[in-house]
Amino acid sequence: MPATYDRRVFLTSLLGAAAGVAGLSGCAESSAAASAKGVSTAPLAAKVPAGTSLKISSFQNVQQLQFKLAKLPALPFEVSDWLNIGAGPDVINAFRAKSLDLANNAGIPPIQAHFQGFDAKIVAINITRKPNYLFATKPGSDIRTVADFRGKKLAFSQGQAQGVVLLRALKGAGLKYDDVKLVPLTSNQFLTALQSGQVDVAPLGNTQAPAYLQQYASKGARTVTTDVVDLLNLLWAPASVLNDRAKAAAVAAYIPQWAQGQVWQYEHPDVWNEEFYVKTQNLNLAQAQSITALANKPLFPPSWAEAIRWEQETADLLAEGGFVKKFDVSSLFDHRFEGIAAKSVAAEYRK
Repeated sequence: MPATYDRRVFLTSLLGAAAGVAGLSGCAESSAAASAKGVSTAPLAAKVPAGTSLKISSFQNVQQLQFKLAKLPALPFEVSDWLNIGAGPDVINAFRAKSLDLANNAGIPPIQAHFQGFDAKIVAINITRKPNYLFATKPGSDIRTVADFRGKKLAFSQGQAQGVVLLRALKGAGLKYDDVKLVPLTSNQFLTALQSGQVDVAPLGNTQAPAYLQQYASKGARTVTTDVVDLLNLLWAPASVLNDRAKAAAVAAYIPQWAQGQVWQYEHPDVWNEEFYVKTQNLNLAQAQSITALANKPLFPPSWAEAIRWEQETADLLAEGGFVKKFDVSSLFDHRFEGIAAKSVAAEYRK
């Protein structure tokens, strides 16, 4: 099945009713103008007004556990709900439903939201220098390198970090989209698709691979590592949230603790291995240690220039494949928040 056909099917299934409300064709062309009009220039309030609350994503309750173990001070606002969601498509849907105010994702979900015509902005950046993902093969596969992906069925999630990692890996290997068969799935379907043989390859997070190999390596499953990184780990929020002066102040107050929580986790791998991976993820200590050995050192850039360049490259890569329309990604960044994370951590964690 040609990759172009898969892309059309995927877009239809992913955008669905959410994009249909506004009309996909109109949204795609008009989203840049909507973003420009949605940018707030109001200075951030120095203090969070009393009674302010935010609904924040915390996939697998990571944020609460970081804050608890690091003994960070109480936030100066109420978190009315911690939502256990992390996948970009789920976050965008929650933003649309106004059930979520602030989320932690990679660089691709904001691009996907823009394509859907939903106005949201990036407010904090953590640079990742080492790969967070590798490629796992189905049991019994003879695939050993990315070059071997030619003609194979590859799990592809357009709206998630795993998607752009796959596209960058294909480009690095000199493979075109039509050289492979992209199978539209979301990341929570990848493991099942591998196990059943629905796909030959799927990108898995470093945290997922040990358990998968433990179960299927004896049956011929393996992993393919690359030097492809997904540079951006970010916080983002709907423009409507950031245009609310009280909520914007709360977001600004949350960013330092978001950064400090990641620094604490990086500096205390033994505690994190036990408290998170062993106690909540049901991994053994050796598996936990293999994951933390690959952990990225948190880096919070005072300037977002590199992040913007990377985001533009990602958007252009998606546009080349016909997944989104080409646009200027500078509209995705709310520069009022630039540098807040960097100022909240020690110099060695500033890019």
